[in-house]
Parts: sequence; C-alpha cells; structure tokens
Amino acid sequence: MNVRLSVMGLVALGVAGCASYAPKPLPVHMSLPQSAAAISVAPAQLPFRELSSHPFNAADGLDMTEVAMLAVANNPQLRQARDGLGIARAQSFAAGLLPDPQLGVTFDHPTNGTAGNINAFNFNPSYDVNALLLRSSRVGAATADERRVNLELLWQEWQVVSQARLLFTRLTAQQALLERLQAVHDLLRQRYQASQRALAAGNLTLDAASAELAALQAVERQINELERSRLQNCASLNALLGLAADASLQLADEPGQAEIDAAAVRANLERRLNKRPDLQALQAGYRSQEEKFRGAVLAQFPALSVGLTRARDTSGLYTLGFGLSLSLPIFNANRGNIAIGKTTRKKLFDEYQDRLNSAYSEVDTALANLPLLQEQLRRTHAGEADLETVARRAAAAYRAGNMTAPDYVRLQTALLDKQTETINLQEALTEQRIALETLLGPDLPEQNRNTQ
Repeated sequence: MNVRLSVMGLVALGVAGCASYAPKPLPVHMSLPQSAAAISVAPAQLPFRELSSHPFNAADGLDMTEVAMLAVANNPQLRQARDGLGIARAQSFAAGLLPDPQLGVTFDHPTNGTAGNINAFNFNPSYDVNALLLRSSRVGAATADERRVNLELLWQEWQVVSQARLLFTRLTAQQALLERLQAVHDLLRQRYQASQRALAAGNLTLDAASAELAALQAVERQINELERSRLQNCASLNALLGLAADASLQLADEPGQAEIDAAAVRANLERRLNKRPDLQALQAGYRSQEEKFRGAVLAQFPALSVGLTRARDTSGLYTLGFGLSLSLPIFNANRGNIAIGKTTRKKLFDEYQDRLNSAYSEVDTALANLPLLQEQLRRTHAGEADLETVARRAAAAYRAGNMTAPDYVRLQTALLDKQTETINLQEALTEQRIALETLLGPDLPEQNRNTQ
C-alpha cells in the first residue's frame, strides 16, 4: 500500500507541473497598416543611441532617422528574428533544467502457486548521473548561443536601419531630380508648341522643330524612367517599414551631413569593430561550440546511472537493493562527436578570421572612396554654379530677343545635365557615408538590451 501511495504521489506531482495546450488559429486577414501614423514607436525602447534619442512625429513628415526608427519598430523580418530570439531563450532555459529521475515499477500476480503466494512488485527509482555531469557544458553552450542570436538580431536591426536610410536617400534624390526634370520639360514643351506654330507659319525650318521635339522626348524618357524607379523604391520602403503597398509616405528634407574625419575613424577602427554585433555574434557562437566540444570530450567517459530497488517476491520476502549502470567506452567512446566538435570549431575560427579581415578591408575601401566623391561633388557644384550664372544672363537675353530659342534650350538642357550630375553625386556620397557607418557598426547605449 505504501508503495502504491508513493507512486501515485509522484505521478500527481508530475502532472501538477505540466503545461496546458491551447490552439492558435492562423490569421485570415492582412494586418499591414495603411499609414505611418498607425504605428506606435517608442524611441526609448529602440536599440541604438541615435534612434532612442530622436523624437518621432509622423504628422510633420518623416526625416531619415524617423524612417529608420519606423523600420526597426515594425519591420516584418525583424519581428520574425525576435521570435527566433525567444526560441533561443527557451532553449537556454531548457538546457538549465535538471534531468528528471526515472521510475520503474513492475507488478507480478502468481497464477499457479500455492495458497501462501502473494502478489509481487518491484519499485526501482534511478537517476542518470552522466546527464547531471554534462549539465554545465549544455548550459554554457545554450547561454552563448542565446547571446549569439541576440547579437545577430542587433546586427539585423542595424542592417534594416541602413537599408531604410538608403531608400530614403534615393527617394529624396529622385524627388529633387524629378522636380528639375518637370521644370525643364515644361520649358521644352512650351518651346516645342511655339516651334510648331512657327513651322506652320513658315517661319521655322523642319530641322529646327525636329531638334526641339527630340529634346522634349529625351526629357520625357528620363521622367518616365525616374517615375518607374521611384515607384519601385517606394514599394521597397513600404515593405521594409511593414506598411501596405499603397501606403503614402511624406518624407521631410534632410539637412546636409558633416564630412567624415577619416583619420579619426582609422584611429578608433579597432575599438569600433570589436563592438560590431556580427563579430560579437561570431565570438558567442565560437564560445558555444567550445562548450559543445568540451561536452563531447566529457561524454567519452563511461556513462553512469544509479538507482535503488525495493521489491517483494511472491513468497512475501521484501528486499532493498542498489543498482548501478555503467557504459563501457570500448567501440564508440563518443569519438565521432568529438571529431565533429573539433572540426566545427575550426570552421568557426576561420569564419571569424575571414569576417574580421573583410571588415577592415571594406572600411578601408569606403574611406578611400569618400575623398574621391567629395572632390567630384565639389567640382560639379562649381560647374553648376557657373552654368546657373550663364543661364540667368541667357534668360534675360532671351526675353530681350538677343538670344535664339534653340540656343537658350541647349543651355537649359546643359544646366539640367549638370544638376542631374550634382544630385547623383550627392546621392552617391550620402550612400557611401551610410555604407561606412553600417560597416563601423552602431553606437549602442551603455545598458542596451541587446548587449546584456
């Protein structure tokens, strides 16, 4: 009776600690917001210093930093990555749990014995000591793996910030270029309409009218290509922000950026790269593999399981015993898992060295490109300023009848080309700066949640 009560008590204790199950149906409707105003952004909860210290207000237009904040807060891929972090935390929790004891119970009923025979039983609790000895390596590996996933999420958030800034830069540059193209297009259309009237009146040759038509169609082609590209970039930005495809975004003008001090960047390069989340994630993954390798080495020794035995035979004789189970590492000895752990560690070592080498090389390349783009932009600005001066004088001469229409149109077209070059170079320079900041890694608050 005491044995039965003990077994029932252990079973009841195990059931009391069980989790419950509830189904979770899949959604049937789209959940993408139609505007940025529908998304709640809490700056203080964002991971990077630049984002957490910047106010967010979608009503007055989104600047580059606000677009990045919105992306980190609502990007669908980041939401899935955070779910992955939850899985890693659950795995770390599971690794820290102590192994459960095992219980074996048998019951025998005599079927052809004497009148004095009774029912027999065997009550055998046991515990896997080897699983307990390997717990420290499991916990160490799971903890390091959780940190790896955490840092990978942080690096993915930083990449989303970079992509949001790039798309913002491209869209604002395309908007500025589109406005300039529309202005020149209006001028060329007026000139073409005037040339058609002059051609009909016999005051203009067909060659001159055809040249103005060709210039007009060339600008229309640029506008069409630009509108298609801008539409694609708008769709990409909406997808990055987790908005509906037809959501409309009002982007605010971004002030000019200060030039990057290449010498200061190089002086602090080692410190910045040592804090880069992807490199720290590789370090955490390497530590996790070290723990797994250590666990594989420990597992080569004999696996030990101990237990007690309480029994009664059919004659009523009670016994109390002790059991011990020990594996003999003769054929296997966990040598296969040890070999796998060792080669995996070597692979992670080489991967980290390669990523570190690439980081230094990519930063050097970005720093080398910046002076070139800055000098090209300076020269282009100077050329644009000269053309604008000539264009203002030409406009006055054209209104006074001292300049022919074809010459005036050619000058405006040349100014458009130079302005287009300036806008494209400014965009390229901003994108290069964004690329460099991405390579250097984020500026993290001291108590950032992703570096705990």
